Amino acid sequence: MSQFKPYSIYGIIGYPLGQTLSPLIHTTSFNEQNIPAILVAWPTPVEEVENFIKSVRLLNIRGCCVTIPHKQAVIPFLDEVTERVKKIGAVNLIYWNGEKLCGDNTDVKGFIAPLEKDPLPKEYQKVLLLGAGGSARAAIVGLQSLGYTDITITDAVGNSSKILAERFNLKAVNWNERGHTGAQIIINSTPLGMLGKFENETPYNAEWFKGKGVAYDIVYTPYYTKFRLEAEKAGWASISGREMFIGQANEQYKIWTGNNLSDKAKQAVISALASK
Repeated sequence: MSQFKPYSIYGIIGYPLGQTLSPLIHTTSFNEQNIPAILVAWPTPVEEVENFIKSVRLLNIRGCCVTIPHKQAVIPFLDEVTERVKKIGAVNLIYWNGEKLCGDNTDVKGFIAPLEKDPLPKEYQKVLLLGAGGSARAAIVGLQSLGYTDITITDAVGNSSKILAERFNLKAVNWNERGHTGAQIIINSTPLGMLGKFENETPYNAEWFKGKGVAYDIVYTPYYTKFRLEAEKAGWASISGREMFIGQANEQYKIWTGNNLSDKAKQAVISALASK
């Protein structure tokens, strides 16, 4: 008689989650590799993060992806974080190490994946980073690891961009001045453009795309955001958040299972985004 193996439960927390593809990519790979597990979405308001982490411990949830706006908020409720988290100041992955609930960050590897695969023209050196949350921190570390030093950051709320500018030796500008930096590489790390209530928004006005450059959108649903569409219409190249999403998800999966994501799981995301 075959022995029944109980399912392990994984999840993703964020708010709002919209149509996240994390359940698709991870659960597809679990199934392909005969791992009895499933990953589910848990939209979690900011004020519920502490209670959620308590639930992870109580219910023995085996791991979680963490997305906007919780990448910093979860840190105080974990037992331990990696050196990567200490450097970046944000968590996108929760996992167990024995009895300790730990945090890691795979966003840097995901962010630089398309830039390593297809390096940008060397004359493109001036970077504008839109947003100052957890994904922005990973983008900064990734950009600096690739040798970029002329990085300007801006955010619509609070003084988080100034804090990051001081921490990582960047320039900071007010949000209403973001269209006048002369950047050749513009990165959107805000949720503007994301499927759902932000879908028809963009962090950067179409008329600000001057000359030539590259627009990199960390948002991956829909595949073509308003930000990318307007950049390409102005003659700029663009990079989808899809490559970053698959890259960071693969690193998460390896930490949880020791395996790379299956090819079928990666293709499932590519197919899903093609229809959005």
